[in-house]
Amino acid sequence: MTHLSTRISGVKGGMTSETDWADQTEQRLLDAALTHAPTTGWSRRLLSKAAADLHMSLAEAELLLPEGPRDLAALLVRRHDARALQTLGNVDASGLKIRERIRAGVLARVGAAMETAEATRRCMGFLALPTNAALGLRLLWAAADGLWRWAGDTSTDENHYTKRALLAEILGTTLAVRLACGEDAAAAHLDRRIASVMAFEKWKSGLRPADLAERFVARLGRLRYGSAAPIQG
Repeated sequence: MTHLSTRISGVKGGMTSETDWADQTEQRLLDAALTHAPTTGWSRRLLSKAAADLHMSLAEAELLLPEGPRDLAALLVRRHDARALQTLGNVDASGLKIRERIRAGVLARVGAAMETAEATRRCMGFLALPTNAALGLRLLWAAADGLWRWAGDTSTDENHYTKRALLAEILGTTLAVRLACGEDAAAAHLDRRIASVMAFEKWKSGLRPADLAERFVARLGRLRYGSAAPIQG
């Protein structure tokens, strides 16, 4: 087996080429992991199996992904973000009301996640663990930020943070409902949540990001432990 350090040192073109190689290999590890995740769950074993598919040792894979399954989870979530924004690139947002833009954004993001539905389910269960909840919330915040930027938001005051916290909660819970209850239930949940928070004054209603985080983590926990009951509100 050719070791990782040898492969890196053999790449021509300096740091850019090495970085490109590393990025490409991370994506290949993720691709391999997605085939195993529905049966192995999101774990160190998942990384080991993905590495074996690429003829790498677990130690080599961990040089690229030192946090193992946490890094794999981040790669998957960011891939979904990128694919959603790619889809939204074909949408002319200029003629849409802000609530319509947010609805389109959330549906595109949930649709991207559902392309790998079973792996996404296992990844969300992994992110619902107490030790990983902070990572999950950071990833959701970044996803919400990307959608707001696509929607044209340029706020820099406190509304910047409140909007992202609210949209992260909408996005996360809509995805949880989609996985647990199906497309129609998710669309109904999304429309209820948008109706309840889209008015400008409600964006300033004093909801704390910590409150929204608590709600989202609680709902992830329900998904993790198999609750398929519709989620209201």
